[in-house]
Amino acid sequence: MSFLGLPNLEIIPSNAEEDFPKTMEPFEYVLATATKKAQAVYEQEIQNEEKGEPALILAADTIVVDTAAGTILEKPRSEAQHIAMLKSLRDNRDHQVYTAMAAMAPLASARLPGYALETALEETKVRFDGEVTDELILAYVRTREGADKAGGYGLQGLGSILVESIEGSWDNVVGLPLKSALKLIERVVDKADDDDRLSEGVSEEEEGN
Repeated sequence: MSFLGLPNLEIIPSNAEEDFPKTMEPFEYVLATATKKAQAVYEQEIQNEEKGEPALILAADTIVVDTAAGTILEKPRSEAQHIAMLKSLRDNRDHQVYTAMAAMAPLASARLPGYALETALEETKVRFDGEVTDELILAYVRTREGADKAGGYGLQGLGSILVESIEGSWDNVVGLPLKSALKLIERVVDKADDDDRLSEGVSEEEEGN
C-alpha cells in the first residue's frame, strides 16, 4: 500500500489465537477475529520502547463460507480434504468470501482506551463453474497453490479456472480490498483527530471553571 501514500509500512504477524467458535455468524466471526488481531499487534507494539506507539494498525481476516451449508471453510488439512472441499464448492456453485478489517489509531489525549478503533466488512459472491471435472480438481490440488488458502483455491492464480463469475470486489477474493481499506483508514484517523479536539475542548472548559 506504499504506492497509495502510506510510507514506512511494516508487516507484523499477530500472535492472537483465532479461537472464536465457528458457530458464530460468519460476519461476526470474521469481524471479531480481525479486531482481535489488531488489538494484539497494538498491545505488542506499544510495549516496544525502541519503536514507540504505532501511528496506525490495520489488521484483516478473510473467510470463505459455503453458502449451502452455512459453514466457515478452513484451509484444507490434507489432500483428500482439499479435493472434497473443491468438489463441494463446485457442486453447490455459490459461496461467499468475507474480509473484515480493523484499524486502530492512537489518541493524543489520555482518554481511555487510548486509541480509536473502526471496522469494515467486505463481501463477495463467488460462483464456481459447475462443469469443472473431478480430474481438473485433482490436477489443481496437486499444484499445491490452494493448500494454504481458506476455501482451497487462489483466484489470482490457476484457481481462476475453477470460477465462473464473481459479484463484488475482486480485490476481496485475492487479497485486501484496497478501496474499503483506504476509507477505513480515513475514518479511524478522523475519529482519533475528533477525539483529540474534543479532549482539548473539555480541558479548556475545566480550566475556565
